[in-house]
Amino acid sequence: MSAQHRAGRRRTRRRVASLLTALLLPLAAITALAAPAHAAGKLTAAFTSADNGSWWKGTYIVRNDNATAVPGWTLEFDLPAGVTISGSYNGDATVSGRHVTAKNAYYNANVAAHGTTEPYSFWFVANGPIGVPTGCRINGDKCDGSSDVLPGAPGAPQVTEATAHSLALSWPAATAGDFPVASYEVLDGATVLATSTATSVLVTGLTPATSYTLAVRAKDTRGNTGPLGAGVTARTVDPATDTSPPTAPGALRSTAVTSSTITLAWTAATDNQRISAYDVYQGATLVQTVTGATTSATVAGLSPSTAYTFTVKARDPADNASPASNALTVSTGDLVGPGKYARVGYFTQWGIYGRQYFVKNLDTSGSAAKLDVINYAFENIDPVNLTCLAGVTKGTTADPQDPDQGTGAGDADADYARPMSAAQSVDGVADDGWGPLRGNLGQLKKLKAKYPNLKVVVSLGGWTYSKYFSDAAATDASRKKLVSSCLDIWIKGNLPLYNGAGGPGVGAGIFDGIDLDWEWPGSADGHAGNHWSAADKDNLTLLLAEFRKQLDALGGSHKLLTAFTPADPVKINQGWDLSKIFNYLDIANVQGYDFHGAGSDNSWEPNRAGHQANLYADAQDPYPFHFSVDAAVQAYLSAGVNPRKLTIGFPFYGRGWQGVTAGGANGEWQAATGAAPGQFAEEAGTRGYNNLLAGVPNLTVYHDTQSVSTYGYTGAGGQWWTFDDPWSIGQKTAYLKSKGLLGSMIWEMSGDTPTGTLITALDNGLK
Repeated sequence: MSAQHRAGRRRTRRRVASLLTALLLPLAAITALAAPAHAAGKLTAAFTSADNGSWWKGTYIVRNDNATAVPGWTLEFDLPAGVTISGSYNGDATVSGRHVTAKNAYYNANVAAHGTTEPYSFWFVANGPIGVPTGCRINGDKCDGSSDVLPGAPGAPQVTEATAHSLALSWPAATAGDFPVASYEVLDGATVLATSTATSVLVTGLTPATSYTLAVRAKDTRGNTGPLGAGVTARTVDPATDTSPPTAPGALRSTAVTSSTITLAWTAATDNQRISAYDVYQGATLVQTVTGATTSATVAGLSPSTAYTFTVKARDPADNASPASNALTVSTGDLVGPGKYARVGYFTQWGIYGRQYFVKNLDTSGSAAKLDVINYAFENIDPVNLTCLAGVTKGTTADPQDPDQGTGAGDADADYARPMSAAQSVDGVADDGWGPLRGNLGQLKKLKAKYPNLKVVVSLGGWTYSKYFSDAAATDASRKKLVSSCLDIWIKGNLPLYNGAGGPGVGAGIFDGIDLDWEWPGSADGHAGNHWSAADKDNLTLLLAEFRKQLDALGGSHKLLTAFTPADPVKINQGWDLSKIFNYLDIANVQGYDFHGAGSDNSWEPNRAGHQANLYADAQDPYPFHFSVDAAVQAYLSAGVNPRKLTIGFPFYGRGWQGVTAGGANGEWQAATGAAPGQFAEEAGTRGYNNLLAGVPNLTVYHDTQSVSTYGYTGAGGQWWTFDDPWSIGQKTAYLKSKGLLGSMIWEMSGDTPTGTLITALDNGLK
């Protein structure tokens, strides 16, 4: 396949930003309700109110007593009981119950040295009894400039277990100050030995036969540290006092499994003294320790549909280790559960332009309710720094064979800066034009709020953005650098500032993982100018391992790691080590389309029409190679890949030729003169399914039952199109269920009809 999974043309749009003129209100009365005690080095905020009869105005004037400007601010406060906000100005306000979070607008973000936000201070329209909001914070500090109340001292710790190298402690909780207690630190003198989010901890790495004086202090959610509590002196065990190891634990077994956890249990070991701990090993790696007489453990942070081998060893107080228990191999569950099938759909960044397909359309078409994962496509790699790229608006060139077509390209405007109108918004509320999160990402956040079980991952690469993957994956240092940058931008949400949008943490919580669309490692058949190397295959495996490592290190819920993988066995062999990559991948979305096509530049296969997404090889196929969905699936299954890691791709678009001669089965595999006119002038040979049905006159649809493929022909010398429809989708879903695959992947959602004809057929077929 000389061209696959081609990304559509990016089109840039510039937005003209305008400031809303502050309303001039008839103020019946202005009362200063709080006078701040200005503190050097911090912003402060003073509140005033103005009674306007049927409503009242609340204003926060932010003040900077520093000698240098402060580049941004966030206000938080709680409304008085019975008060609601119907509008706000000079800032982006989010209301949750009575709690209000207000971030600066782009024009009043900078607070000059010894200056204020006047005349553009944040204000809101309120209904209900006039009162002073409580709990006011500006950039986390109290608005009046006073200091935080620190957490109290925890109670004295007690030693619950001692071994040669560890001490187990528990203690009474500390009282909270202004913020909840987030963690505790255990100190020996001035040295922090351990931290814990609970009121107990196992302190490890200690010296045998040594006394320690241990005390605990609390740290709150803002990072404030309280005073040390009373201490306790404890001594580790002298190993010379006991040289007899425990017996091996017995009957290691699994008692529960989820897609990311495995719960283990075993029978107790015995010892001449006592059992102090059990160590759980995954292969040769210690993954968990449980203390005392506990004979069970839950290992978390695992990948779905993956086999793991565990053993358990017992330890006594002298740290004598027992022989290992029996080895147990057990697999995690899959992402969607037994008897269920995944639906993964690509949403294109640029679809909001010519296609006029918005995130809202995923909702109104019924697609969002039927999808499990949305892949947001595509984001690029910086050609200089070899890091994830965001915060730019640069389109691709018009020439599809330009080797620099995607170099340095991206669209921050579409991603998070373009204001969406009420008609384009998932919840019907327009972006105000100055909020830090707008565009597609702002709408994806709203869509996830409406569909809490829906996952969204960011897709890196694609046809025009894969040029620098080989360079970024080439060394351990470059892999770490790339992965860290991708997680910083897309998972932690630290979006670069662009046209007043973006900022630290602005995009947090939108993406649930990373999708890698490297087209193609180890192959010269990618986009013109792509860098590639024979070392790509090994480096891709190492890159996936680094993504998995850093994603897991974030903690919290399991983060997805998926990839778009080839149907061509040659490309699989060149770049994808099927024996290793599934140690890290949650899903491989196997290409199920673009087996044949003319391409927009007629450089692919312009002279012969042929099926692009056939389930089985066509007996009439004249090419020396015979691509099919079944052949692709068999390549993975024959390599021992767990079928519940695989989805197959469904095209929601067609590929077409013109000047197709009569003959064969209604033009099938016949000579052609080039790509047919496309949905867009610059995309010859390609039409979305809905546009194909409506935009190609006199198209008669045929079904090839032998190869299981759908095609359409307008007659001798006319157009010939290859695509999926409800009939072929029904056949393919039955096939993937018979093979025990995880489910389906769609490229891409905008091709469907407004009422979701194809996604409905897919959903019905997977029930």
